[in-house]
Amino acid sequence: MSADTILVVDSVDKTRDFLAAGLAARGFHVQAVKGLADAFLKIRHSLPIVIVVDYQLCDGTAFELMDALEEQDLRIPSVILGNNDSSQVEAESVKRGFQQFISRPVDIGTVDAVLHRVILNIRNSQKDAARRLERARYDRDPFLGQSAAILQLKKTATRLVNTGSTVLIQGETGTGKGVLARWLHKSGPRSEEAFVDLNCAGLSRELLESELFGYQKGAFTGAENNKLGLLEAANRGIVFLDEIGDMEQAIQPKMLKVVEERRFHRLGDIRERNVDVQIIAATHRDLKELVAVDKFRGDLYFRISAVQLRIPPLRERLEDLPMITDRLLSQLGGDMRHGPLKITDEARDELGEYSWPGNIRELRNVLERAALLSEDGIIREMSLEFETLISKRVSPVPDTLHFTLAEIEKFHISRTLEFEQGNVPRTAERLGVPKSSLYAKIRLYGLSSKSERMRPARTSN
Repeated sequence: MSADTILVVDSVDKTRDFLAAGLAARGFHVQAVKGLADAFLKIRHSLPIVIVVDYQLCDGTAFELMDALEEQDLRIPSVILGNNDSSQVEAESVKRGFQQFISRPVDIGTVDAVLHRVILNIRNSQKDAARRLERARYDRDPFLGQSAAILQLKKTATRLVNTGSTVLIQGETGTGKGVLARWLHKSGPRSEEAFVDLNCAGLSRELLESELFGYQKGAFTGAENNKLGLLEAANRGIVFLDEIGDMEQAIQPKMLKVVEERRFHRLGDIRERNVDVQIIAATHRDLKELVAVDKFRGDLYFRISAVQLRIPPLRERLEDLPMITDRLLSQLGGDMRHGPLKITDEARDELGEYSWPGNIRELRNVLERAALLSEDGIIREMSLEFETLISKRVSPVPDTLHFTLAEIEKFHISRTLEFEQGNVPRTAERLGVPKSSLYAKIRLYGLSSKSERMRPARTSN
């Protein structure tokens, strides 16, 4: 039985054949059975889109069919057939959720019209559900949890949401910086205006400039028409600059003018344009360190960092993990049409012992993989596959007050190497030191670029 099948249930052979033939002639795919038992067999194999059922059947009534479907939590739109004088049955059928009562003698044109209306309502409901699901992707709660850190973040964000100030959101990859930015947009005075986001990471200077500011025809080879930039597209709304720490330095002075004066030039245009936008920036990098090594303009940093929001990494608020896990499982169950997803206590314990370098994004990926492997909708410990090669266990940071400065440095370099999976260039970038200096420290402390995490041990004098 296909998803668009009409299931006809009628114990009268003549009526059943008449309905099946008439509906098939009008383009419906029809399965016809004579009683409840046969109907249950068909439904167990595959769900019809609509059921047309006579009230009185050879082995029960249409109400018994509806009761059985409700017990199995199956909501299949159904149309009931009954005698013209069955006013009591008609009234009861409305209470029980039947879509329509059709009186005998049955007119195939009436049945056809009713089915088309019911199916149209089903399609519209599916579209509405899809739209709600799509909205839910951008309507997530950035403050899910009860930890002190997340409650403080919510308090601070709520206090500044109506100020219209430039905001800098700081947080590791996967913590939900984009989710918080969208919450600020939705909750603020610009909620009815545009929200335009641009990830600055990995874009060349030329592409980033043309996307932000737009250009005039003839500004460069290939500029055959005028192009509206994202700043103009977001006028009266919000521009979200994700990973602003990776913005090309040559563009930063132009961005500073936008932040300070709300003015800019399109590429190739001598005219200055005004724009009314709120800037929300985000980064996982330490902008102060980038300023110190001349990789980010200090004046731009000071302008965008007057109002800062720091999203704590997941490992700093593990008490929120159960609530976040349950919310993600609920979303995944809907997205994957898997039905309700559950998780065992052992799997929860396993999640709580992991360090989550990828934060909530990594948690969702781990749960989604486990859900895809699950045949019964239950997430078990054995189906959890973590994404990094770092030790799964969350190791407490030792009390560094009792260590020498060299021991602390050794420990920090070791942990960072492990986090970057032994990659020295990435480790050097994260630590903010030249690669040559890092290699010297690795040799000095006897570390390996593939080292296991090690604790600093007291050295004897």
